[in-house]
This record gives sequence, C-alpha cells and structure tokens, in this order.
Amino acid sequence: MNYFAHGIRFLDRPYYLAGTAIPDWLSIADRKVRMRSRLVKPFNEISTHDEAEISSGVLQHLKDDDWFHSSSVFNQTSRDLTVLFRQELKSDPELRAGFLGHIVTEILLDAVLARRHPQLLDRYYEAMGKVNSVTIENCVNKMAKNQTGRLAPLIPLFLKEEFLRDYVFPEKLWYRLNQVMKRVKLASLPEEFIQPLVTAGKMVEERAEDLLPEKYFQVSL
Repeated sequence: MNYFAHGIRFLDRPYYLAGTAIPDWLSIADRKVRMRSRLVKPFNEISTHDEAEISSGVLQHLKDDDWFHSSSVFNQTSRDLTVLFRQELKSDPELRAGFLGHIVTEILLDAVLARRHPQLLDRYYEAMGKVNSVTIENCVNKMAKNQTGRLAPLIPLFLKEEFLRDYVFPEKLWYRLNQVMKRVKLASLPEEFIQPLVTAGKMVEERAEDLLPEKYFQVSL
C-alpha cells in the first residue's frame, strides 16, 4: 500500500493520517530510521494526544503492510507487472523490473483510488496541511532507535509537490518513477516505458477490489 491507500480512511484525524505516512516519508528522508511495532506500541500507551494519534497511525501502516504484502493477489500482481516490465527493459542487470513490479502495483492502486475519489484526495492534502512537521519529527525521534533531522523539512515539500495527483497520468507517473530511480541509484526508465504503465494501470484497476478486500479496507471502491 502507498500513501493514499494507507490514509484515505482517516481524513478526519490529521495526526493519525500523518502517522500512516511516516514509514514512507522516512524511506525518502532518512532510510536509517525505521518504525518498529515493538518500539511504537509502548510509546503509544504513554504519549500525549497528538503523539498517540501519530503513533497509532504508524501502527496502522505497519498492520496494513502485514496483510497487504502477504496477500496472494498483491504478490501475483507484482509478479505479473514484473513480467510486463521485463519485456520492455529486456536484459537488465540492475533488476529494475522486480523492484518496479512491487512499487508500481502500490502506486497504481493509489491512482485507482484517486480517480474514483478525487474529492477525498483533496481532503487528504487539506488534512495533512493541518499537522506540524516538527511535532511529527519529534514524535518519530522518541519512537525510533535512530534519530533524524531530515523528516520535518520533507513534509512541507511533500505537501507542495502533491505528487499523488500525478499517478493518474501515465506520462507524469513515468516522470515520478524516474525520480524514484534516481533516489535509489538505478538507471532511468526510457520514455517507451509509458505504454507498459498504461497496461499495468488497467491490470491494477481490474483487481482493485481484490487487492483491497472489504474485510480489511472499508472505503467503497
């Protein structure tokens, strides 16, 4: 699951919503800092209201990832997209196809939600705009084993860029993926990669209800 899928159910709780984004923010801002359930749970029981909301959101993210990444539909879709992308990338010593199969499945699921619920994506950014980035970073530093000073500066950039809106457009998604490739030090994707993204988008759209089953995910698709 990606940002919007994690947070779409909690738009009336800004700090909880921010908590659902923290693990993904940290993967950009500071990969040495990780959220671990065993460290977050005890903190959740003794924290202030805003901190309790943040830590509860983090735990929600980790819980979501547990069921989502273990689901047969997600793993099959990731494999199918890997095969699709490998055909475009052909011989690829950097193994980009496997990496992309995983992350693009999650990103395109956010795109499905954004297309079906554009008003909720607006509310997502409105709610995120109500949180204090320093409060979030301070809370993370209380919960994590390692400390960071990079998270607070990232959050305003996340709000300014609003890159979740780009996921519904294959050309813009290609551009955003190349930003990811640069960040993880992999070669950029050719412009011809846009067409496989179109095909992948249709595959994920068709499987959206199975990827986000009602027993776990309570937003009407």
